[in-house]
Formats: sequence, structure tokens, C-alpha cells
Amino acid sequence: MAAKSMTLLWGSGSCPCWRAMIALEEKNLQGYNHKLLSFDKMEHKSQQVLDINPRGQLPTFKHGDTLVNESYAICLYLESHFKSQGNQLIPDGPEEQALMYQRMFEGLTFYEKLGSVIYYDWYVPEGERHDSALKRNKDGLVVELGLWEGYLSKQGSGSFLAGKSFSLADVVVFPTVAFLFRFGLSAGRYPKLEEYYALLKDRPSIKASWPPHWLEGPEEELLLKDI
Repeated sequence: MAAKSMTLLWGSGSCPCWRAMIALEEKNLQGYNHKLLSFDKMEHKSQQVLDINPRGQLPTFKHGDTLVNESYAICLYLESHFKSQGNQLIPDGPEEQALMYQRMFEGLTFYEKLGSVIYYDWYVPEGERHDSALKRNKDGLVVELGLWEGYLSKQGSGSFLAGKSFSLADVVVFPTVAFLFRFGLSAGRYPKLEEYYALLKDRPSIKASWPPHWLEGPEEELLLKDI
């Protein structure tokens, strides 16, 4: 059983970790070894992690003797290595494949724009925070949200990011969309993103890997309610 030779170090409520976990579920690799680490306790900077990931970041993934640390790399590795197992996550057609890769890598910018708003106080020391900087970050997120509303609108109702089939684009971008709504994004203002969220939130791979602490209750601060 391939899953038994896999180990994932992860943190709850981390988009990059969630991407890897969705991919593992989609490829029917349940039963892998995993260890939940605490960001609050700075366990991602522990020697155990640094020994295999000098950046001190999660997820960290090992398959046999093969180490893969970046979430996108993990997802691509799993699809490549277990191509015929579970669900196919890279479409065959060149047009769909091109669109999938495009949306995948645009997803990194999407996540960055989200993080610049919801993690502003986390990353920027108190003495260096400015309302004008946070407003600029929020404005940037609004522009980004408009792009994704447009992409989904163009694909049509009930579609995934790269066409009619669920793909790696959805694996890596859905966690960002889920974060948006957890932090209070208005479904009325962004109906296509809300429709996409509703389409995917009950998918088995996503439900199985849902961040455990999200099940305990809603986010205290709805930082995106006015976006």
C-alpha cells in the first residue's frame, strides 16, 4: 500500500497544507502517516521540520526516500506518480490542460492577495502598520476577486476552473475560496465564487480534509465582510 510509505507534516487552516491533503484524497491515498503541528506554538520551525525542510514551512511531505515540500510540487508529484489511480487531475486535451496550468499558477497570486489582507497584522509589526497600506491591499484583493468572478462566469454554471472536470486547478484554488467565505466575504457581491464554493464544499476529498479547527466554530473576525 503506497500510502503507508508516505508522511505529511501539516497545520490546520493552512491553504498550502489543504491543497496537498485534497490531492492525496483525490488519488485514493488515504491511510498515509500524518502529524498535525501547531503554528501558534511555532512547531513548523522545530528541528524535526527544519531537518527536512530548511524553510521551516508546512506542508512537508515524504514518500519513501523522496522529499517534496512545496504544496504545488506535492500535487503535481502525486498526479504524475499515481496517474492511473483515483481521479485524473490533469485533463488530456491541450486547451483544457493549458487553462488548468494557467489557473493553477494564477492561484498563487490569488492566495497572496488574500494573505496580504487577512494576515496583515500577523506579518507586519505593530509600529509599521498603516491604514493606507491595508487599504491598498484590500483594493488589490477586490481587483483580484473581480478576475475570478469573470473566469467563473465565462466557464458557465456548474463548471470547474478549467472546464467540466475537476482538476489540479481546483485542488489548489478551492482552499483560497473557502478562506474568503470563512472570513466573511459577501456571497451577494461575489455570486460566481459563492456558486463555485457551494459546488465543491461537499466533495468527498474536500470534506475529508476540512481544517479540523474550522469545525469548532466560525472565525471571530470577519475581516472580509466589507470587501
